[in-house]
Amino acid sequence: MQYLNKFIRSCRSCNEIAIQISTKTGVPMSARENFVEERAAVPPLNDERRRFQRIRLQVPLFIRGKDAHGEQFVELAKTLDISALGAFITSPRALVINGFVTLTIPAPSITSSGLVPAHMAPIQAKVKRQQEAGDAHLVGVEFLKPIG
Repeated sequence: MQYLNKFIRSCRSCNEIAIQISTKTGVPMSARENFVEERAAVPPLNDERRRFQRIRLQVPLFIRGKDAHGEQFVELAKTLDISALGAFITSPRALVINGFVTLTIPAPSITSSGLVPAHMAPIQAKVKRQQEAGDAHLVGVEFLKPIG
């Protein structure tokens, strides 16, 4: 455990940790996804009108909703960046633009300390945009209620 803590402190970013340790989300870290992340690392333009700052953070989550074929699904996905009002996520399925999805962040298995909540409430979101990136879909969602 001390080795892991030392390793995490030596990393400069969550992406570096995820690449070294793997987030085990089931969504591959392909060359196309790396390209998208590098592109996302470009500093925002001066005319950026976001109300909340985006944080480049990979968080595994479950996404539930209807896909582009009208089928109900629950899949494991992950965020590429997140803010109080939305997230950019990778999804193994194509989704419906303006459709609604539910995002659930899995709780850690150790919650006996009382410091970590046993669960987090699901987040309702609206699909605002998406693009294909090989076998994954890059999806921008807007939360119906701000988080945080």
